[in-house]
Amino acid sequence: MKKTNSMARAIIADDHPLFRSALKQALAATLGSDVLEAENFTELQTVLEQERQVELLFLDLNMPGNRGLTGLTAVRNQFPDVLILIVSANESIDVIRRAMAFGASAYVPKSAPLPMLMNAVDAVLSGDSWLPEHLKDELNRPANAASQDFASKLEQLTPQQFKVLTCIADGLLNKQIAYELDVQETTIKQHVSAILRKLGVINRTQAGVIFHDMLKADEEE
Repeated sequence: MKKTNSMARAIIADDHPLFRSALKQALAATLGSDVLEAENFTELQTVLEQERQVELLFLDLNMPGNRGLTGLTAVRNQFPDVLILIVSANESIDVIRRAMAFGASAYVPKSAPLPMLMNAVDAVLSGDSWLPEHLKDELNRPANAASQDFASKLEQLTPQQFKVLTCIADGLLNKQIAYELDVQETTIKQHVSAILRKLGVINRTQAGVIFHDMLKADEEE
């Protein structure tokens, strides 16, 4: 689908109704199209499945169901054509750097005025990435090699393998994962083997630990 500013479709994924309302009003004037909403990550996934023409996602890191950068990587894995702008109160340099390494197109602090957010939208729709001016000097340094390496490995996972990895990170056994995903346990075993190989780890515990460590985005960071 040809992407133009006038045809852009967006989703605001945030659990604060007042913030969604203000952002939706601002975006409607800029994008000239419907702006959808989701108040938790499960709802966001449903909307993305149903609205395949969506181009922009405004994602809050701390909305229900989204743990740190897990939601970002999940959307990038399952819907690679969607451009993701992180809009978060978390202004940790490390978190922002990792978010960009894991595929965010922009990172906008919630403290930023709406005109700044509109600048981010214009930049992203033009094919550029965007960061606040006051953070660019700090963020011009590349993400650490470990983050970049893990990001490239995650890109190798199929959507189903990514789901299995998130279940592994949650401590589920193969039988439990098979039940959750409604497939045979032998299928899960095959996925686990592929995941370990692609991530370059020796066991599922190591896979779960690195997944949590790389994608955490705690407020205290």
